[in-house]
Amino acid sequence: MRVIAGKAKGTKLASVKGLATRPTSDRVKEALFNIIDWKIPGSSFLDLYAGSGAMGLEALSRGAELVVWVEADRACCQQIRKNLDRTKLQGGIICASPVLPALARLSRKGQQFDIIFLDPPYGRGLVEKTLASLADSTLLKSGGIIIAEASKKEEAPSSVSKLCLEQMRTYGETSLLFYGWEGSQ
Repeated sequence: MRVIAGKAKGTKLASVKGLATRPTSDRVKEALFNIIDWKIPGSSFLDLYAGSGAMGLEALSRGAELVVWVEADRACCQQIRKNLDRTKLQGGIICASPVLPALARLSRKGQQFDIIFLDPPYGRGLVEKTLASLADSTLLKSGGIIIAEASKKEEAPSSVSKLCLEQMRTYGETSLLFYGWEGSQ
């Protein structure tokens, strides 16, 4: 696992050992960032269920102004800090918290993001629950995008409240689901 492009290109990243995390493959990460690359410079990026922090680090490396990682597992939070130190990138905040309470706190603070990425554990219905929480908040800026990584075996909701599925891409066993505000295309 490595940073693919930008200021920290080629920096090797580590993840927490064991089966608790499932890092996004470099192939999927590269495909995703090729699709959204034009939105990254100067953006605010929210990385939910962050694991090793690789997705947010890729965004920072490519010019995101702010990245907030949300991760409940303390060992993962420590790994994000180590990976952030290894890349020497600036502009990152680590939020050690379960995702849904963190979303409520960020929303109360008036925080907003251009890009929200979520990669919850597969098969637990967390994509739809997280999308519902995001739809009921003001966290996604107008014109912003939410990207959910899920198993291709999971049913992708076509809409959740005013969030609509705009496109879906599949890479092996992984699907990337792109959501935006209704009527924002």
